[in-house]
Amino acid sequence: MKIAGLFAGIGGLELGLHRAGHETVILSEIWQPAGAVLEHRFKGLPNVGDVATLTSLPSEVELMTAGFPCQDLSQAGKTAGIKGGKSGLVTHVFRLIDRSRPKWVLLENVSFMLRLDGGSAMTRLVSEFESRGYRWAYRVVNSLSFLPHRRARVFFLASIEGDPADVLLVDDAVPDQLQTNLQSHAHGFYWTEGTRGLGWAPDCVPTLKNGSTVGIPSPPAILMPNGEIVTPDIRDAERLQGLPADWTKPAEKVARASFRWSLVGNAVSKPIAAWIGQRLNAPGTYDRLRDGGRVVSGNWPKAARSDGKLCCEVAISEFPKWAKRPNLQDFLRYEPKLLSARATAGFLSRIEKSSLRFVPGFKDRVRSHLDHIRAIDAFVQEGRTLLAAE
Repeated sequence: MKIAGLFAGIGGLELGLHRAGHETVILSEIWQPAGAVLEHRFKGLPNVGDVATLTSLPSEVELMTAGFPCQDLSQAGKTAGIKGGKSGLVTHVFRLIDRSRPKWVLLENVSFMLRLDGGSAMTRLVSEFESRGYRWAYRVVNSLSFLPHRRARVFFLASIEGDPADVLLVDDAVPDQLQTNLQSHAHGFYWTEGTRGLGWAPDCVPTLKNGSTVGIPSPPAILMPNGEIVTPDIRDAERLQGLPADWTKPAEKVARASFRWSLVGNAVSKPIAAWIGQRLNAPGTYDRLRDGGRVVSGNWPKAARSDGKLCCEVAISEFPKWAKRPNLQDFLRYEPKLLSARATAGFLSRIEKSSLRFVPGFKDRVRSHLDHIRAIDAFVQEGRTLLAAE
């Protein structure tokens, strides 16, 4: 299919669809660092910038994609809802649908949108598509299906040509059981938390975040089997989204290198997009035995579909596949950075006051890492003092 990629970010969705043989003909991305990546990685493709300036889609477009902004829908954001200043930009999706009538539309966003404001965001999406005669299906899909990265996102597919359920709701896999063993496996967690949650992730990292609006990175921490606590290199963060290492490096021409973390945190996992692209090429046959009860507006499950008459919950997991992958510590290709003494001390202070339950031995390893990194800092400082004296 010919693709129009709206709110394209760094092109993770489009790159995955390309892997399945589809072709992007136009992009729309307004943020300059992301635009620099698109210009370098999708050479020759026009980027119209602000979607509001796009009056219609090229006539050959069959598939419109849109990873529309999630800041107002994210649990970590302002939770202003789909009418917020950022997420409200989805109105341009419907404006362009009315003008160009693409056969297929693929949207991606955070799973929290299913619950935010009583499910009003999903209620609006559904009503807008149904009023235009589109059949639809959606599903929460986890990047763990393909990568050591736990990241759940909603993928919403609508069509006036085929049945989206035959694309999104056919493949279902049973994931391997991820064992917590501090001696043999690496474990990801949020070192910036520790009071109410931890984001504990056995043999994977928790959801990569987009950092701050001023470019302060927010990488997860990883407790390695040797007891060190590290943060991954940005190139491994890109790989944890299924992107080639240094995919976002062109952004450094127009912004600080730290903004690359925001670009990666906002990206769509390429392997998920590739799986959808493959199913668009060769749809399966939806098994109606998966149909559950009718969906009550506002109470949106993790998967649902509508054929224009029936809107029902679908019994299916977050895992369309379970691809083989190395253990997290073996997946990392680039030298990680030791979590600093300051960051470790702050995290340790929070978890020692917290009522959360932790894996036996975890706190001891955090304390040991703090002692280790302080000893390194003291050694480095002593060396600097000696050099200054000489």
